[in-house]
Amino acid sequence: MAGVGFNLRKLVQRDDLLGILAGFFYSTWVTAGPWILTILSLFLIIWISDVAGYQTIAQFRLIIIYNFAFSLAFTAPVFMVVTRYLADLVFAAGDESSEEERDREKMLDKVPGMLLGSLVLVYASQFPLVGIFYLWYVELDPLIRVTAVVNYFLVAGLWVIAVYLTALKAYHVISTTFLVGLILSLVLAWLFAGTYSLAGMLMGFSIGLAVIMFGLIAYIFSEYKADAKHPFGFVRYFRRYWELALAGLFYNLAIWVDKWIMWLFAPEREMIIPGMPSYPDYDAAMFLAYLSIIPGLAMFVISVETNFFMQYLRFYRDIQRHVNFERIKENLGRITSSLTSGLRSMIVLQGAIAVVLLLLSPRLYELIGFSYTQIGMFRFGVLGAFFHVLLVMQFIILTYFDFRRLVMVLQGIFLLTNTIFTFVSLNMGFPFYGAGYFASTLFTFVVTYLAMVRYVGELPYRTFVRDNLSVKRMPPSLQVVPESRR
Repeated sequence: MAGVGFNLRKLVQRDDLLGILAGFFYSTWVTAGPWILTILSLFLIIWISDVAGYQTIAQFRLIIIYNFAFSLAFTAPVFMVVTRYLADLVFAAGDESSEEERDREKMLDKVPGMLLGSLVLVYASQFPLVGIFYLWYVELDPLIRVTAVVNYFLVAGLWVIAVYLTALKAYHVISTTFLVGLILSLVLAWLFAGTYSLAGMLMGFSIGLAVIMFGLIAYIFSEYKADAKHPFGFVRYFRRYWELALAGLFYNLAIWVDKWIMWLFAPEREMIIPGMPSYPDYDAAMFLAYLSIIPGLAMFVISVETNFFMQYLRFYRDIQRHVNFERIKENLGRITSSLTSGLRSMIVLQGAIAVVLLLLSPRLYELIGFSYTQIGMFRFGVLGAFFHVLLVMQFIILTYFDFRRLVMVLQGIFLLTNTIFTFVSLNMGFPFYGAGYFASTLFTFVVTYLAMVRYVGELPYRTFVRDNLSVKRMPPSLQVVPESRR
């Protein structure tokens, strides 16, 4: 998010309504712009492709959902570690005291090779799984098998490329490329559907994704003009930051595990494609509920980048300047106050959205033409999304302070509880579908909040003692223990 905050602060500091609205819109687009465009394009394809028939549309949607779900989950360990490695490159390139590389250009010259290396690693590690699934396990025509595999790798590539785009901060370029590519996906899927049916829709959609992917790769290479050297320099970070890799895997599995359980075990599941079970009603209700978190995410970005981050910098910069302990405690109080204020604002905004959606859900479903049987799942999804967005905020704050192992454990709890509670709610019957996800986000939110309060409250101790390399080398008998642990 480096660089995004500068633009947001500039807008918000205008101190007028237009500046606040512009900042909110900018943070919304940065947070979920490509996601919004992708969902809209999928809905539009479903609505306008009458020439293909309901069965073809259902199969197309299922393949796209499978590709997004599994590519996100299994790519997460790579893009989490790559994100950390890229962040360290950017930091070292801007650090005049860096002993490793003083030249900014030399530091960032590693990016082109790193991009190619991360794509190769993702494709090489996932091809056996994807190949076995689409080329052997599921029952599809040969052309559909190939187009499904191609679509999977295009989606997986976009998850990786997004890491590099964040560092460039050129969101107008990113947004324009996504918009053009998804419009092309929409048009081509519609044109090819009549002649080539399902294979045509997949080809059309994939061509649009390919335009996005290669357009963004070209832009990255135009910004980092060095040759592609040392493509796998980031691989050593997997040993050093293995907690990040596992945390990314756990979190993205946790997002999808309730859907997978419903696909496999719900009595209402469907087998639209042999070998690919699904539960479209549950998926649609949850995806619609997820859209409710966009305003909360946007407010979180504004809150973090315009308030919390400044207090965060002040805390550590004052420590580097050797200020007295009273000043350090005062700065810690400002961090705590900033977090409390941001959390309160998110609860108010997201709570208001949740209440409105819960009350108006029958009218909303009537407008969009969905089945009324999904309303119960949608309501549980909205309640779960309310705590989910608060959970995301806490995870990111803990990551700011580099509590990697704690975040990994908490996201493992999210995965475990969503698995267990979804099975419990499934056994309780149809009226409780979705309650497992809600219970999981609520439970994990409470545990994460308690952990965040404790860890943030111990920041001075952790900065000077727990994470101090000099102290770590001391004998245990000489190390200081905070009063809270005595």
